[in-house]
Amino acid sequence: MAGFFVFGLAVGTIGTLLGVGGGFVLVPVFLLVFHYTPQHAIGTSLAVVFLNALSGSVAYVRQKRVYYDAAVRFSLATLPGALMGSYAAQYFTSRSFYIVFGLVLIVIAALLYRRGAQENSALVCDASFHYNRTMGVVISMGVGFLSSILGIGGGIIHVPVMVCILGFPTLSATATSHFVLAISTFFGVVSHFALGNILLLPALTIGAGAVIGAQFGAFLSHKAKPKWISLLLAIALAAVGLRLILAANL
Repeated sequence: MAGFFVFGLAVGTIGTLLGVGGGFVLVPVFLLVFHYTPQHAIGTSLAVVFLNALSGSVAYVRQKRVYYDAAVRFSLATLPGALMGSYAAQYFTSRSFYIVFGLVLIVIAALLYRRGAQENSALVCDASFHYNRTMGVVISMGVGFLSSILGIGGGIIHVPVMVCILGFPTLSATATSHFVLAISTFFGVVSHFALGNILLLPALTIGAGAVIGAQFGAFLSHKAKPKWISLLLAIALAAVGLRLILAANL
């Protein structure tokens, strides 16, 4: 129980600091360390990501860093995919999920590396800020599906896209992504709970740590340099992705 709580504390801090939820850390640990089935790993991870995102969103709203024009549009766009993804996850075998998730982690590592190399020097969105709304909504629809079918929350894809493609300032991207995560993962969690994919004790214990860690991550976001965290995470994720692919072929 103590280990779960500390693990959640770390995941909540890192996930909120980068605006990515933390599911990309949770799922590999659930698979490789605790040997959960893919369905239990996905559902339990998504439940923790929801608690993390909800706590982090409250902190970011207080800091006035959420760009609501994008947050509302992107949140609504993720909902259909979030519901469909939870049901599609039932068809994964252990081997297929290890391969798919390993490949996704390698892609995420590339996105994080690119994000670290292209940090926007602006702080938050102002009245003059414009972005491609159509592209943002279309991407969000796919993010909602990936979020629910893989249990990663979607922020790990949303934030690099918002920074590198849509041109969002980094601080606004992380805060807005977290707000979207809280909405989209809620509906995914409801679906996974109905399907029996959530292990409640780990979800609640790790989630309790994540709630506290999220507040700490939001505080650190003013002081830390996300660029270096992004680059280090990119290396770690690429290694874990390769490990999952190799495990599937053993």
